[in-house]
Amino acid sequence: MFDLKKNDRLPKSQFILRLVVAGLFAFFCFGLLSVRFWVLQVERHEGLSARADSNRLAVVPIAPRRGEIVDRNGEVLARNYLSYTLEVVPARAGNIDAMFDALTPLVFISAADQRRFKRRVAESGKYASIVLRNNLNETEAAFFSANALRFAGVKLRARWVREYPQGKAAGHVVGYVGRISEGDLASLETRGELGNYRGTDIIGKKGLEKTYEKALLGKPGFEEREVTSRGKPVRVLRRVDPTPGANLVLSLDMGLQRLAEEAFKDLRGALVAIEPATGDVLAFVSQPSFDPNLFIDGIDSESWRLLNESPDHPLINRPVYGTYPIGSTYKPFVALAALELNKRRATDLISDPGYFEFGGQRFRNSGSAAFGTLDMHRALVVSSDTYFYSLGPEIGVNNLHDFMKPFGFGQITGIDIEGERRGVLPSTDWKRGAYNNRDQQRWYAGETISIAVGQGYNAFTLMQLAQATAVLANDGVYMKPHLVRAIKDSRTDEQFLTVAEAAHKIALKKENLQVVKRALTEVTVSGTAAAAFVGAPYTTAGKTGTAQVYSLRGAKYQSSAIDERLRDHSLFMAFAPANQPKIAIAVIVENAGWGGSVAAPIVRKVFDAWLLRAASTQRAAP
Repeated sequence: MFDLKKNDRLPKSQFILRLVVAGLFAFFCFGLLSVRFWVLQVERHEGLSARADSNRLAVVPIAPRRGEIVDRNGEVLARNYLSYTLEVVPARAGNIDAMFDALTPLVFISAADQRRFKRRVAESGKYASIVLRNNLNETEAAFFSANALRFAGVKLRARWVREYPQGKAAGHVVGYVGRISEGDLASLETRGELGNYRGTDIIGKKGLEKTYEKALLGKPGFEEREVTSRGKPVRVLRRVDPTPGANLVLSLDMGLQRLAEEAFKDLRGALVAIEPATGDVLAFVSQPSFDPNLFIDGIDSESWRLLNESPDHPLINRPVYGTYPIGSTYKPFVALAALELNKRRATDLISDPGYFEFGGQRFRNSGSAAFGTLDMHRALVVSSDTYFYSLGPEIGVNNLHDFMKPFGFGQITGIDIEGERRGVLPSTDWKRGAYNNRDQQRWYAGETISIAVGQGYNAFTLMQLAQATAVLANDGVYMKPHLVRAIKDSRTDEQFLTVAEAAHKIALKKENLQVVKRALTEVTVSGTAAAAFVGAPYTTAGKTGTAQVYSLRGAKYQSSAIDERLRDHSLFMAFAPANQPKIAIAVIVENAGWGGSVAAPIVRKVFDAWLLRAASTQRAAP
């Protein structure tokens, strides 16, 4: 028989052992849970709490309203209007063509909209929110809102849309905005400014829209919303309103701007009018122009082709980007240099037989005219090339360079618009740096002769000629030229002037200034510009210019025998009234011939509009 008492000890001891092991295992597991609870509840509380909130909360950026652009009288050049936009995240929308078919009964989606959308998907990727259709009317917006649940990844958004009510007028001044490109994103990220563009997809691309981008942009706001697991809004928890961008008050007068543009008719060229005492740019013309509205939502291929391939180059901002020889409009500054540097007195008489001979070569007057014996006054009035040819070697190219530089020739004038070119103000140092060939680096005395009449290596922007004219009119005081007169806070209406004082003053003798100014006044009375100013009720000082586009190599100039785009440029610089200048102008009409017959009449129209209107306003004042 079995001994039960002896054998029942073994199961009991095993039971106790197992119980202890189980207890230790349970305690160990409980310890692990406790440690895990500690990590989750204490150490990682903030991060996990934020993640939980992110599943429950959505932060929606609110784009600021972009600042407006107005002229000196309050006329609007750029503004905003609220519009409905249909946006799509392609990755959530499923089959794109099926989406188009389903949307069409509710919202009109043109074939061009569809092509543009697919192109943007290829550029931006399937996970970006891409605009499908802009400017939905209220009926379309209501229809889509009622059926929004049927379209995953498609949403209706209200946004500010830029508008340019002046169209082509001052198009190069205002510029335009456009979609933020990959290059823009990279640049913004590098500068640490990407956060300022939350909620917006546009940025200034050209003109003042680009130059004053930071001021115009404003600061984005946001809404913190509670949402369901599917992203449906439940309520707004917190809202921070955006700060609207500042408004720009321009120095331009749009009435004068339109008149100046119309004066060109179908001609190509540029005009800049400046108030000498302040540096205010009153008119800034680049003809032909373009309509900035074409670029707001991406220009279509046909419009781009017409603009980009046009032989008239409407996209080039001629006053600051085009560089030209300025012909005889350079002579007043050369005359002033001769007086200031004591190279020639105003009363010195020079013989003009129709040519200047130097180094065995004859440099002839325009049209082979011979003016006989003349002093500086008459040389400017009749525009004697021979007189100024002879001044070139006497003054020297480096002296000319140093004298002209403070006037702004061959320099960045500092005007507040992007794209300004420096041009060329020749000197011996410039030539050494411009050429690699040692023989080409050498400066020849004969080269200074053509420099003295505004030809040769001279290549200036019209902005530089206009600014130099304003400095001459202002007796050497250099006011920095500017298109934006003031930046205006859109909330407080407080204005901040962009230019408040002179940049520098050129030390010029009053008697020398008077010699040049008297001669320029005579130019518009009995000289080369007299026909354009017959009957003017104000006095004008000016100088005509005709700039050679290419060398005739000694042949006689006949415009009818030359391709239209190789004909001489027509120029005129002037200020008025001559004794107390209120406006200074430089104008170039490309390939139009004589300055007195084409460019000067345009200036007369602008002077009449500005000066006679000012006079009538003063008479009407009590």
